[in-house]
Amino acid sequence: MRPADLGDRERLLDLMADFYAESGYGLDRLAAEAAFTTLLGDPRLGRVWLIEQDLQVVGYIVVTFVFAMEHGGLAAWVDDLYVEPSARGAGLGTSALAAVRESCAELGVRALAVEVGHDNAVAQAVYRSAGLKPIDRGLMMASLADPVHQE
Repeated sequence: MRPADLGDRERLLDLMADFYAESGYGLDRLAAEAAFTTLLGDPRLGRVWLIEQDLQVVGYIVVTFVFAMEHGGLAAWVDDLYVEPSARGAGLGTSALAAVRESCAELGVRALAVEVGHDNAVAQAVYRSAGLKPIDRGLMMASLADPVHQE
């Protein structure tokens, strides 16, 4: 795994388009590019890493930050985690999450969260192996801007 930079945007956009297509979403590439530009340009907002296998980029992980009163400091949100189908099953997602936990701990992040589909048992297993566990709360959200993905 290595930190992404602005020069990685095209590869990130391609990976994100594949990720969204798997979930049945289209991708607004211009909006996604603007989001990556903002995130990669301001480390206070989060981090982006590329996941590599045999020196080839096969995935990415995006973590964003929020100040959480409940945790008395920064909390991190695994916003995207994607590994190409041909590279799955090799433990890359689990390794990426372990590296993210370590990096977040070094940054003083006090909690790590993720949103995962109720029917996505494989992703749930990966997140559980990284120490994340379900909490007894529902997620609610209102979009205040145009989404990056298109349903």
